[in-house]
Amino acid sequence: MAKGHRTQIKRARNNEKDTRPRAVLSYARVPVQKACFVLDAIRGKDVATAEAILTYNPRYASKLVLKLLQSACANAENNNGMNKSDLYVAECYAGQGPVMKRIRPRAQGRAYRILHRTSTITLILDEK
Repeated sequence: MAKGHRTQIKRARNNEKDTRPRAVLSYARVPVQKACFVLDAIRGKDVATAEAILTYNPRYASKLVLKLLQSACANAENNNGMNKSDLYVAECYAGQGPVMKRIRPRAQGRAYRILHRTSTITLILDEK
């Protein structure tokens, strides 16, 4: 356990902020499990290779992650002054977002629940 008052602990934690360029997509209409298939394919790759993989990947989530990767590259160039050719995908993960609940009418007055799952996809870049 850390020493000190809780405000001192929070202050120390806030000073250690991660300055790597990132992009976050919230409320993506794709389940976490399906998004992770795409994210596993690009984790650790350089940006050019990751863009090539995502361009020719037939999954729906690959279009979302490609747009997210381009956004993270733009953040790196404009906010941090990094060169795009030196970047690679350091971390990428998907977390569960809110679940949209829908009703499907069934026989004899019954109703089945349909769950439209969403996810929050985070992509963090770093320099080689």
